Amino acid sequence: MAQSDDKVVKLPRRTALKPTTLSESIYQEVRGRLQRGEIGAEERVLDYEIAAEFDCTRMPVRQALLRLANEGYLVGTTRGFVVPTITSDDIHEIFEVRRLLEPAAVASAAAVLTDKQEGELKKAYQKARRAYDKQDVDQMISANVEFRATWLEAVQNARLRSTILRFVDHAQQVRIGTLNNRSTQKIVIDGMRALLEAFVERDPKLIKVAMLEFMLNAEQQYFALLNGDKSDE
Repeated sequence: MAQSDDKVVKLPRRTALKPTTLSESIYQEVRGRLQRGEIGAEERVLDYEIAAEFDCTRMPVRQALLRLANEGYLVGTTRGFVVPTITSDDIHEIFEVRRLLEPAAVASAAAVLTDKQEGELKKAYQKARRAYDKQDVDQMISANVEFRATWLEAVQNARLRSTILRFVDHAQQVRIGTLNNRSTQKIVIDGMRALLEAFVERDPKLIKVAMLEFMLNAEQQYFALLNGDKSDE
């Protein structure tokens, strides 16, 4: 009996790429909404609603939401996903981790920050400045996210970058309500300005100090508001 030397080569299915790409898009969109505080603590994130929004099946949505749950952004329940409850002790720990990681990370970005990235930092700061003058909280949040994303992009260690982003986002979900306070907004503006000036000088030591001071002020303000000091609202 003759044997064929031909081998069957199984080509990858091109359609297999679509769910992965779509899942990533959904992941980025939902995470962005969490960063901006557009998903409230009592709001349920339902896969079929997002699937209808993206005009897709529920599978890529489930993939995205499970990824967000694995990273601590969401918690799965019997009725969809919700934002996790983060206690004051959790916030203390998050700030502690950030103090250990962020000053060194942002200082490391000084040597590799491009002129384009410096320009993006300036644009984000000016956007925050305008938002502060207009008392536009949504734009303030957006500018803060853009500013952070820009310098994080310059951090060369990908694992460090993703770890910092995750901890910052978790704190942001809780702190976002405090940005209605004018004193908190002033801390954000002053912190961004100090970091920007240090980046313009490309001075890693100055950047490190500016970041640490920014974080300490933000933490102190958060807990002051939590304990009932709501002056300057």
